[in-house]
Amino acid sequence: MKFTKMHGIGNDYVYVDCFAAPEPKNQAELAIQVSHRHFGIGSDGLVIIRPANGFDAEMVMYNPDGSKSEMCGNALRCVAKFVYDHGYARKEQLTLKTGAGTLHATIICNDQGQAETVRIDMGAPILPGLKIPTTWDRDIVLNQEFSVLGRTFVATCVSMGNPHCVIFVDNVKDFPVEQFGRAIENSEWFPRRVNVEFVEVVSRTELIQRTWERGAGETWACGTGASAVCVAGVLSGRSDPKVTIHLLGGDLELEWLGTGKSVLMTGGATEVFSGDFPWG
Repeated sequence: MKFTKMHGIGNDYVYVDCFAAPEPKNQAELAIQVSHRHFGIGSDGLVIIRPANGFDAEMVMYNPDGSKSEMCGNALRCVAKFVYDHGYARKEQLTLKTGAGTLHATIICNDQGQAETVRIDMGAPILPGLKIPTTWDRDIVLNQEFSVLGRTFVATCVSMGNPHCVIFVDNVKDFPVEQFGRAIENSEWFPRRVNVEFVEVVSRTELIQRTWERGAGETWACGTGASAVCVAGVLSGRSDPKVTIHLLGGDLELEWLGTGKSVLMTGGATEVFSGDFPWG
């Protein structure tokens, strides 16, 4: 099975080109094997890139534990770069199918004509608690208190096609992300588990984010998480609608266009290497 390794500011996935070859079988098990950092290729998951009627491409993604994920903004930027650079959709504006619905990408090329930066229209955030989903029946889950492992947190919850719990902290660098991220991911308030963002405010236009992703653990970047953080910052009065977010793997530019409108996410996408993986 031929594959390509790509990353969006350190959020790395194994990509399989199903324009050029049949889809691999047993994809959940394949995701577990290729993602392993010691016995596989090593990644934050598996992404299948395949043709879809009415779209430039479809992204199907799996977490390292074999569970499916609806969306990942960093992965989608890489999908956009891949179909552009490899000639499947050589145009500036792309329409992409994801588990979170139809999303649109704008390609920004370098001097060599390759996609270097990609802007994704992430769509409008979903704010009602039961639709995120959480167990809190509120129109907006804002400043919601809950406790895990004996500690009380105040959260704002947002869905960007997948669920996020955003928690603002004073010092994100030293925060025990693994301990509390794992506990919150699997807590009773989130019926489909949840991605957890721990965020430090530098200024109204600058934030620092660490993310615990459901089914993956802490990752170097999370595009849907950064989008949720942008929204949560505005809703809680901590930040402006247009912000730079610093993640472990690099920076993303986010802008929320307003209530009921899209979040725009801009960042890099990098192809690292290609190879063959033994798979039946």
